[in-house]
Amino acid sequence: MTSLPTIDRASLVATRRDIHQHPELGFEETRTAALVADRLRGLGYDVATGVGRTGVVGIKPAAKGKCVMVRADMDALPVDEANAVPYRSTVAGRMHACGHDGHVAIGLETARRLAGVKLAGALKLAFQPAEEVSNGAQAMIEDGVLDAPRVDAAFGIHLWNQLPVGTIGVTAGPLMASVDEFEITVHAPEGGGHAALPHQTADPILVAAHIVTALQSLVSRRRDPLEEAVVSVTQVHAGRAYNVIPGRAELRGTVRTFGGRFWKEAPTLIETVAAGIAAAFGARAEVSYRRLTGTLVNDAAMAELMASVARDVVGADNVRRDVRTMGGEDMSYFLQRVPGCFAFVGSAPRSGSAASHHSPTFDIDEESLVIGTELLSRTVLAYLTA
Repeated sequence: MTSLPTIDRASLVATRRDIHQHPELGFEETRTAALVADRLRGLGYDVATGVGRTGVVGIKPAAKGKCVMVRADMDALPVDEANAVPYRSTVAGRMHACGHDGHVAIGLETARRLAGVKLAGALKLAFQPAEEVSNGAQAMIEDGVLDAPRVDAAFGIHLWNQLPVGTIGVTAGPLMASVDEFEITVHAPEGGGHAALPHQTADPILVAAHIVTALQSLVSRRRDPLEEAVVSVTQVHAGRAYNVIPGRAELRGTVRTFGGRFWKEAPTLIETVAAGIAAAFGARAEVSYRRLTGTLVNDAAMAELMASVARDVVGADNVRRDVRTMGGEDMSYFLQRVPGCFAFVGSAPRSGSAASHHSPTFDIDEESLVIGTELLSRTVLAYLTA
């Protein structure tokens, strides 16, 4: 295989820490996008900005051969960082709590390593906005990221604190769950009432509590136990005064599956449960249900190619072939259109525990940045020379 320049670990870590200190939410990644675009131009890539609103695409064209795309997501989360580290977030209420800062750094170091290498095809680097709100990939696709040149295969990685650093997870087939969102609004026909006179009005808070309990039973009693599924209510909002029964209560949550009958039936089940319970208490429920992303499915051949590269990077004993999660990823939209593979790069310390993703104390072992760069760089070469 073609030799690659040595990874610049110091620069890789510095880039990740710089981005970590300046987190930006989905479709607000203007500073990050400008940094990415400047770096790519300096490396000689053809650069397009504003792809999918705040996305950046760098292309190393080729007169012939296939085109491979490497994707890195850029957005942060609305989380207050609790880590006491020199590179902690400088923006209140914003934090890279999922590793996307590392993904951008890995993408840029991969671009640097491959910039001067003669490739047997074209390379496209897609720095994507808004993964956390689940429609950044769609926005980039609508703006033509898979065209000109047409992408033949797509690869990406996620730094993963469920695996120790030095390991890589590559799984063929379904890898990450579909993501659906529901909102339920419970209305009291009387518009609420006095807390001391609950018999004079339907109580939307009581109704909401019963709905939350009943929704948890959908997985235990309305789903085939051989199908994976999660139903979680994550937000409850109601009332503004201690002595007033409010006129409405609002619930919000998510459904995660790997497809199947429960995926098809979930919207109807949730609406039926909410409406039935509300009616039993003399209230009314409105349900809004949205499909956000589908199941992320890795192409079998592309997964085998990436696993082969992973074995070279970390050794066969450190490649996990059965890692899956009920978490979702809009990389699924790219993989619905072109074959490819999305891999997990272990980022937890070898000793001790690591904070979970989306936690205010989330952080990574930065050796994972080196491993992620090796994996993506070598995967590009392996695909284009296959």
